[in-house]
Amino acid sequence: MQRKRFPAGWRNAVAQRVLVHCDRQRRDKAVGDREALLGNFSRSCAPEVLWQKPLTWFLALALAASGVSVPAALRAAPVPFFGTHRIPTSEFSHMVQGFSEPGGDFPSDNLTSNELSYQHIIGKLKEMGISGGAYIGVGPEQNFTYIAQIRPRIAFLVDIRRQAIVQHLLYKAIFHRAENRAQFLALLFSKPFPATRFDRDDTFEELLNYIRDAPTSREAFLANLKTIQNTIEQDFQIPLSPTDVQGLAHVYSAFWQDNLTVGFRFGHGGKIPGPWGFPELRDLLLATDLNGKRRNFLAREEDYQFVRKLQNQNRVIPVVGDVSGTKALRTVANYLRKNDYVVSAFYTSNVEEYLYEFRIFNRFEENVGALPINDRSVFIRAVRSSWSPHSFWTLNQQITPFLQKIAIFLNDYRAGLLPDYGKLVTTHYISGESHAEAMLPMEGRK
Repeated sequence: MQRKRFPAGWRNAVAQRVLVHCDRQRRDKAVGDREALLGNFSRSCAPEVLWQKPLTWFLALALAASGVSVPAALRAAPVPFFGTHRIPTSEFSHMVQGFSEPGGDFPSDNLTSNELSYQHIIGKLKEMGISGGAYIGVGPEQNFTYIAQIRPRIAFLVDIRRQAIVQHLLYKAIFHRAENRAQFLALLFSKPFPATRFDRDDTFEELLNYIRDAPTSREAFLANLKTIQNTIEQDFQIPLSPTDVQGLAHVYSAFWQDNLTVGFRFGHGGKIPGPWGFPELRDLLLATDLNGKRRNFLAREEDYQFVRKLQNQNRVIPVVGDVSGTKALRTVANYLRKNDYVVSAFYTSNVEEYLYEFRIFNRFEENVGALPINDRSVFIRAVRSSWSPHSFWTLNQQITPFLQKIAIFLNDYRAGLLPDYGKLVTTHYISGESHAEAMLPMEGRK
């Protein structure tokens, strides 16, 4: 069947009507951004591209264009999905470099997360309908799990350490070259690609056993390191300084040498042994949510493929920045507003503890106030249980994760209800378990 092409003016007018008459949240989850929508209209208007029921869709468009109220049956029909366009490499490179600030110091080497219970709030995220939009996060690979579960359209990973951003570029290069999760892990640890795909969910532990036991060599490590560096500099158009190259080698070498035992470190020293030590990467990969389900982005091939697609679309943007600084987070906020994104989730880990300690928390609140949010936007926070156990502390877990509505946080802070970190993490929080009770301040709980 020959595809029918419509005049450019008509296509653009229809696209504009769609954007005007679709509510923001629904558009955010289904229609995609303006550029992608217009691009699809300009390429082709074949019925099979637009919708399974094109007559109904075009009738809805005609009614909207004429100002007639759209019947409820048509309003309830799904909005056609046009996909999300790939951000050009030149624009991606500009955002990574142009949005970033000079790197700062942090007293730990965050090669991996140190939050074994990070999945405990995923069920609550889904219950609350937190999905789509823009995701912002700090830290290493746990962000990929939150991205896989929230399914945002764009993600910004903001970290004060330049090396953390180099590590995210390393991950991006591996996503770029690894067609599946087995290849991802093989490249991360400089192991041969396995003959078995390990693409079924129930083969995840078998895959990790392969990674643990498969042979490796210094030659394989050095060859992969060179390929990764070339990918970052040539394919991603991100120039690396001598210090960046040294940091890239340091991070990649840690994964090669420590294998699945790699983990969080203080400074550039070793891991802390004993019961108060931090989890190894294998522990983090095999961790579960509160219902015993593995939610890590590598536990299911489908989740890996989502994160990989977002990476290949240049929609996971690492930025060097202090979240209380004057540039990075403000620049991200301006970009999100300009492109009609709404923040769905902002993962802060326990960074706010240090902001209170250094008396710069007010600057962070001002930056958060500049973000485009709605009444569903949430913080994902983590409080150190072993130092000062939270009321929802889980036995044998050093970190307790919980949520808080960003709009409620802004109101509470501006009302003077959050003078210190202790008040921040015990006021209007939402645990992974009890929504209604956790929404109350500690004094209001039974």
